[in-house]
Amino acid sequence: MKQTLEKAKNLIEKADYILIGAGAGLSTSAGLEYSGKRFEENFKEFIIKYHFTDMYTSSFYNFETEEEKWAYWAKHIYINDTGIGATKLYKDLLEVVKNKEYFVITTNVDDQFYKAGFAKEKIFATQGSYKYIQCSKSCHNKLYDATNLVNEMIEKTSNCKIPQKLVPRCPVCGEKMDVNVRKDANFVQDDNWYKQDKKYSEFLDYIKNKNVVLLELGVGFNTPGIIRNPFEQMTYQNSNWNLIRINNGDCTTFFDINNKCILIQSDISKVISYLIGK
Repeated sequence: MKQTLEKAKNLIEKADYILIGAGAGLSTSAGLEYSGKRFEENFKEFIIKYHFTDMYTSSFYNFETEEEKWAYWAKHIYINDTGIGATKLYKDLLEVVKNKEYFVITTNVDDQFYKAGFAKEKIFATQGSYKYIQCSKSCHNKLYDATNLVNEMIEKTSNCKIPQKLVPRCPVCGEKMDVNVRKDANFVQDDNWYKQDKKYSEFLDYIKNKNVVLLELGVGFNTPGIIRNPFEQMTYQNSNWNLIRINNGDCTTFFDINNKCILIQSDISKVISYLIGK
């Protein structure tokens, strides 16, 4: 393992550009687990009332009322985003790339890259953010910062419900509001989303013939078409590109790129700590 880690470290040090692709496994390794003790301690009343088993499956629950829905989601948003700061792992990751030209594409919606100090203009969060809410019917493409509203909802939650007056409604059409997380065709891609999408494309075009390391962290198979598959394909197609895939789960590749990739099946936090010499 040490030999593999050293190989990855040397590859990163010699790279001119780093493209980070981050999935849920990165945040899990950072401590933002959706099950177990963390879930049980923070959602006791919801577990009793709805028999929830984890934060992932409970996020798909079809609540009978908006008052119940937002009581749950306020806690979910607070626990995973607005109520926490940057985690050690994300700050350590910044140490790995801070002296390099880098760009981040992530399916994570917890805003950890922003909190850790990664440059905003170098982050493309494709699937949205817990911090923002939108019109559930996407009648317009504006997002609304829900931080203060979430705090008030939590403060006034009783018996797994918020007061009716706190239920958010679209200021344009009066419809229900939703968390800005991609789950259906009504997901709002605002002006900043398109701006960062363009910057990502421009970055890929600029580094086409450069010495590049694609650093893939905790990306599984929920949405492989966003990061996992494209990273393999780009590694296969570009002679000066190498892939480092770090995942506690499946590290196998579909493309024949064994001579251009390093596969590390391990806890991401331990690997990143090694890369920065901690």
